Amino acid sequence: MPSTALPVIQDTACCAPLAREPLSVGDAADLARLIKALADPARLRLLSIVAASEGHEACVCDLIEPLGLAQPTVSHHLKVLTDAGFLSRSKRGTWAYYALVPGALERIADVLRP
Repeated sequence: MPSTALPVIQDTACCAPLAREPLSVGDAADLARLIKALADPARLRLLSIVAASEGHEACVCDLIEPLGLAQPTVSHHLKVLTDAGFLSRSKRGTWAYYALVPGALERIADVLRP
């Protein structure tokens, strides 16, 4: 009876080595929190409106109507974006103004760039 010999397996790496250090557990959790803040159509629209505004800043009074959402809902979304560090808030009289935080979106892009 012929013997069936198993092929010899060489001990070589099957994958290319990493070109850079991957995210740590803590950094991944932080990045996930930031991405979750962006993962809402209303919040993306808010960022888009602020980015398209003169000086990359907009009054809350100019952000409610374009979204078609109630003022408390818009305020909630603005708070999430502010807490995540994408927007800054300043008070002028009775109105709140929101501005893009320079470099905030680039932080996410930098992690995901090859």
